[in-house]
Amino acid sequence: MAFAVLFVTAAVWNFAGAIPGLFDSSAMFRQEFGRELTDPVMMAIYRGAWGTALLYGFGFLLTARDPVRHVGVVWMGGLGKALFAFNLAYMMQSGWTSQFAIVVIIGDALFVLAFIAYFIRLKRIGVAPT
Repeated sequence: MAFAVLFVTAAVWNFAGAIPGLFDSSAMFRQEFGRELTDPVMMAIYRGAWGTALLYGFGFLLTARDPVRHVGVVWMGGLGKALFAFNLAYMMQSGWTSQFAIVVIIGDALFVLAFIAYFIRLKRIGVAPT
C-alpha cells in the first residue's frame, strides 16, 4: 500500500525525538523549552514521555508492513500527536517553550493530516477502521 512510506517516515520522526530524548533528556528539554530540567521527578516523567514516543515509532514501523492490520496504532498515535501538538502550541503561546517547538508542532500536525488521509483511503477501499 502507498502508505508504507508515510509510516516509515512517522517512525523516523518519532525516533529522531525519542532517541536523544531518552539518552540526553536534559539537552532535549533545553532545546525544546529553553531552560534546564533539574527536578529528578520531572526528568523521569519527561524521559518516560520519550519512551512512549519510541514505542509508537516501532508501532508505525509495524503499520508500514501491514497498514490495514495495525489501524489501532495509527488511531492512538495520531490522537497522541494531535493532543501533543495542541498542548505544545498552547505552551508556546504562553511563552513556555523555545522557538524549536514550532518544528515539533508543525511536524506532528502534518502527520495528523496524513493519518486522516490514510483513514479516508481505507474507507474508500472498503476497510472499516476499528
